[in-house]
Amino acid sequence: MTQPENSSSRVDVRGTSGATFPNPGRDVQRVGTANFLGQDVAKIHGPVWAVLGNLGDSQCYLGVQEKVHAVQASMSRRIKQDDRANRLIPPAFTIGVSDGQLNGTPEMRFSLIGRELVNDAASTHLAANQIEGMIAVVACDKPPVGTVAALLEHNVPGVILSDGSIKPGINPRTGDRIDLVTAFQFATNPDEQARTEVTLHACPGQGSCGGMFTYNTMQTFIGVVGLEPLHMIAPPSDDPRRLEQFPDELVDCLVTMTIRDIRPRDIVTPTSLRNALIVTMAMGGSTNVMLHSVEIARAAGIDLWKDVLSQDEFNALSHHLPVIVNMRPFGTYSMVDVDGAGGLPTVVNELMMAGFLDGSAITCTGETLAQQIDRLAPPPADHEVIYSVAQPFKSTGGLRLLRGNLAPDGGAILKLAGIESGIADGVFTGRARVFNGERSLIDALDERPDEFHDNDMVVIRYEGPRGAPGMPEMLDPTSKITSLCRKRGITIALMTDARFSGGSVGLVIGHVAPEALLGGPIALIEDGDTITVDINEDRLDCLQLDDAKTFESRAAAWESRVLSNGGLHPDAVKVTHRVLMRMRNTGLPALLGGGMSSS
Repeated sequence: MTQPENSSSRVDVRGTSGATFPNPGRDVQRVGTANFLGQDVAKIHGPVWAVLGNLGDSQCYLGVQEKVHAVQASMSRRIKQDDRANRLIPPAFTIGVSDGQLNGTPEMRFSLIGRELVNDAASTHLAANQIEGMIAVVACDKPPVGTVAALLEHNVPGVILSDGSIKPGINPRTGDRIDLVTAFQFATNPDEQARTEVTLHACPGQGSCGGMFTYNTMQTFIGVVGLEPLHMIAPPSDDPRRLEQFPDELVDCLVTMTIRDIRPRDIVTPTSLRNALIVTMAMGGSTNVMLHSVEIARAAGIDLWKDVLSQDEFNALSHHLPVIVNMRPFGTYSMVDVDGAGGLPTVVNELMMAGFLDGSAITCTGETLAQQIDRLAPPPADHEVIYSVAQPFKSTGGLRLLRGNLAPDGGAILKLAGIESGIADGVFTGRARVFNGERSLIDALDERPDEFHDNDMVVIRYEGPRGAPGMPEMLDPTSKITSLCRKRGITIALMTDARFSGGSVGLVIGHVAPEALLGGPIALIEDGDTITVDINEDRLDCLQLDDAKTFESRAAAWESRVLSNGGLHPDAVKVTHRVLMRMRNTGLPALLGGGMSSS
């Protein structure tokens, strides 16, 4: 067999004096790998460092490999200079799912599940290879959370590098900025040429979604919680700093954490989690943060709702916390513009000066959050892209949790920053239009749009964590509804036991639980029922279900259909794929993170 150019069939034993190999059977492959990589074979039992990357089939992941290689090279140089890390193993990669490509398709069920599988892969890599220090390059929005969760569970020094955002595209006909959400909203445009132009120009480069969608929501969260330096969040994916400057800085962080024995669970604390939630809310972040923050907290051994803040505390904060960025999808600008206006450090500084954040939380740089801000010395808000708390872009916070007879335990999530119409004196009242599954709604919007009217409340059910299974995002139907509402000047609201893309706008409510598959109240809604959303009282209710007899008769009828169908409601899709079956059998409710139970 031909040997690779950089390998040798003979080990150079010079410099190995004093080295011991107590178990040749187990040591031989480590010796071979070290020899192949040009490393000192005498150090094969020393601490292991590693680089991890997220890879998938979309532009979100196109920049990951070159950054992984840049970080790997930086770590290799440092190892040769510093004996604290003795061995560097080849980089590893996890799967990645492209939400943008899969929205509106049956495959979208794998998106949130992908977060769990990334955790599985990263956790296996960390444990099986006895890794004691890691830098991970992450992209899209679910793989970063799975990576962070695995790092927290393993709890060795580790730092995250976000791959970075894509730059906005330009519509060649109008000169307007466009992005992925623009493309989804153009899907109902009758002008085929206009649709083609947007399709070809909306995403013109590499990087993850550029607005304050879920990717940037979670990168912001990861930065503020302390696992990534703040100044690395906002630059675009193709910014030269991500290859030329940031890798060495990340290794500095890893060395600092190693020397000072700072572990991820020392960084992710109730204080830092609260800080991260506050910043993402003040940036009008995605509703998905309420799934992912719970999962990150769980991996750190923290109960978000007991140890960080209750639902009532969350809403009280939302009532007086303003939105201080003018960002897509509810505003004008993208994360690359935030970078030009001072980046995440400016946003954090504005909130810290206003007293919303606790600057004492330790971060991966070895500094507290306040010390990191002082060193970075960010510019003040420009009041075009980033606003001050005193003069905000929107006066109230981005997210609100609702409870009521449709969500008895709370947790139903509304993105206030995305509401465009329909609320009068804090209340929306609508007529229920029930759809058992996303596909039936998409077909109705495509084929019979005139059947939808002002103040309809569309209900999509059997799409929850267990129902779908996998709790898919609803960017396709929300985009079609948004286009229809803007065209006709009406309001069509939507509620679901599934979830939303960070790019969704409108009066949309997700995470309604208990989900329909489990017989939650959302399963009992009928066409024509009266649904109220009250953001003064943070409630979500169905008028008809207030009547005990009506509730009991509908619940009995639902149970009868389940029993007659072998224990599965006939409106729920049957699944055979092993991963979908795992989610169907072990999926957790949204309030617990929407992932897979390990028990």
